[in-house]
Amino acid sequence: MSAPTPAIDWQLLTTRANEAMTKAYAPYSKFPVGVAALVSDGRIITGCNVENASYGLTLCAECGLISELFASGGGRLIAFACVDGAGAYLAPCGRCRQLLFEHGGNELLVMTTDGVVPMSDLLPWAFGPGHLAHE
Repeated sequence: MSAPTPAIDWQLLTTRANEAMTKAYAPYSKFPVGVAALVSDGRIITGCNVENASYGLTLCAECGLISELFASGGGRLIAFACVDGAGAYLAPCGRCRQLLFEHGGNELLVMTTDGVVPMSDLLPWAFGPGHLAHE
């Protein structure tokens, strides 16, 4: 039997994403990003983008979030919010949608400028761990 899903406080997630955004290292793009997610055990984790002079080595906020997920005990992502430097909601890019899908699945709820949508709407026909199952 799985644990009950915690209630989602979108305002708190947005606040935590904004707090994380203020810690971003974005000297090149000047585009700080912060993210926050609710984990299945009730924790809220955060991440921010960390740029690099070798642009291809830049870490997006979602990468930091997934690292924090495992550094703080693992679990499944339940709800996710991403904001820019002005606090406006951002949709994750394709690469980040795949990262989030891996750890939240189709049911992960994502706050967008149009409201809350499931990951299945943002990444239809997603490729995931189930496709790699070996018998």
